[in-house]
Amino acid sequence: MHLLTLGDLERNDVENIIKDAIYFKENRKTEDILKNKNIALIFESPSTRTRISFDIAVNELGGHSLMLNTGETHLGKKESIKDTAKVMSRYVDGIVARVKNHKTLEELAKYGDVPVINALSNLAHPCQILADLLTIKEHKNKLKGLKLSYFGDGNNVCNSLLIGGALLGMDVYAATPEGYEPNAMFVKKALEIVNKYGEGSITLTTDPKEGAEDADVLYTDVWISMSDKNKDLEEVKRTFPPYQINEKLLSYAKNDAIVMHCLPANRGMEITDDVIDGEQSVVYDEAENRLHAQKAVFKYIFDKK
Repeated sequence: MHLLTLGDLERNDVENIIKDAIYFKENRKTEDILKNKNIALIFESPSTRTRISFDIAVNELGGHSLMLNTGETHLGKKESIKDTAKVMSRYVDGIVARVKNHKTLEELAKYGDVPVINALSNLAHPCQILADLLTIKEHKNKLKGLKLSYFGDGNNVCNSLLIGGALLGMDVYAATPEGYEPNAMFVKKALEIVNKYGEGSITLTTDPKEGAEDADVLYTDVWISMSDKNKDLEEVKRTFPPYQINEKLLSYAKNDAIVMHCLPANRGMEITDDVIDGEQSVVYDEAENRLHAQKAVFKYIFDKK
């Protein structure tokens, strides 16, 4: 059993993960789901929240984490991913990987014999969005029927928000500049989920005001992701300012709307200081909830009781 994208889950899976995450948040260090288990944490790019939260999650669930950074293994360089996956499967009970190319995760899952969890790839960030859904649930007391609006680059976070929101019956808007839309494969999957459950909706727009109007949740991320350094910075500075979450954009949303950012943030670019530090911001709740949501993911994968 793997978690490469939220498309791997059904609605009841996500609901149970959120329920378990709430339990873990209220009850720290009370479970031994990973007792006597070794979990490899592979990081091909720098990380603060993901690295710390996964390391602590493994240890608080009674397991042992093995941190592996770029250059510390032969992964995909001097050795094929297939061989690495097969060898690591002889040593560890699970692999958590933050990778630059989503295909690396797919190959680890295909050739290995242990669960693989996506800690971030260029296409998807499922654990972040599970933490986000937990955060929204805490602040709004529900998920179904809420308008969740994303602004900026249609990146891995945006892709995963479409799937996560669709699974829980939310009305998800992705407001992006022309040419920066979310991945078509994820849009298609999200629409299939909406049709399957008969609830929620997916709307792609280039109009940030349309996204913000009567929104319950406003969400943004960096305009240039770590995996997308080929973007022209000057073009980004010309194209993206209308999608900045600032007081004007926030004024179109509901009075009790919350503002989200997965961090790290480029303050003054995709979001202003007054908004990210304002009363409607829940960014630090999101960051904390990575820990609790990821514990719930481990339970979903490893707890067979």
